[in-house]
Amino acid sequence: MELGLDGKTAIITGGGEGIGFAAAARIAQEGGNVVIVGRRKDVLEKAAQRITAAHRGRVLAFDQDITAKGAAGRIVDAAVSAFGGVDILVNNAGISLAKPFDAVSQDEWEADFDLKLWAAIHLVRAALPPMRQAGGGRIINVTNLDGRTPRAGKMPTSISRAAGIAFTKGLSHDLAADNILVNTVCIGFIKSGQHERRFESASGPDAPRTLDEHYAREADKRGVPLGRVGEGAEAGDVIAFLASERASYITGVAINIDGGACLVV
Repeated sequence: MELGLDGKTAIITGGGEGIGFAAAARIAQEGGNVVIVGRRKDVLEKAAQRITAAHRGRVLAFDQDITAKGAAGRIVDAAVSAFGGVDILVNNAGISLAKPFDAVSQDEWEADFDLKLWAAIHLVRAALPPMRQAGGGRIINVTNLDGRTPRAGKMPTSISRAAGIAFTKGLSHDLAADNILVNTVCIGFIKSGQHERRFESASGPDAPRTLDEHYAREADKRGVPLGRVGEGAEAGDVIAFLASERASYITGVAINIDGGACLVV
């Protein structure tokens, strides 16, 4: 399927690994230009090399803490300077922080919202002028299942992600007249660098011996109906579709990428 992404420019936060990397690779495969953003310069540069070696789209690795003051403007300016505009924004940056309410400090609440909600809001504000100038655009917010069905011991992530889902819906109405479509993908259990690092830090006699064993245990524990962990590329493909011309009548939607794990539609 031709996605109509040739020559389009996408900004993807958290683009150095996992879902962000997969989305960047898929968009670049279709001929799109990609600005991958993150805090680890070495990870970003390796990711950019991998993408450009395999695909025809151009890639800019831009190391930036998206929660820093003025970061959103610097990121958008870099995209416009390198590629002439911004057509797609993928707000993917985030870490998993899941605790009972009483165990979450004030600093953790503020840091989680700064990263997962406020940074997205700032980036949308900065990206709107070039999107409007181009006659439209796409915004995809990466959230997760806990934002739809909060469970015990899942704060503050479940709350900040719920806010991201509500932000998506409201924004889709406000920006529809500008032909800027806004959607969210609610991620379930997908392979990522975060999960790999957890496996590497695991210890004790019951620790999994291989990464595959770790993923198999987690899929079973989480009750994933498909019986396996999702691949980053499976999420990346959905994000690329939502960013494409093929999704031109889809806005304000939350799509689960979870192997059937979520109990709500």
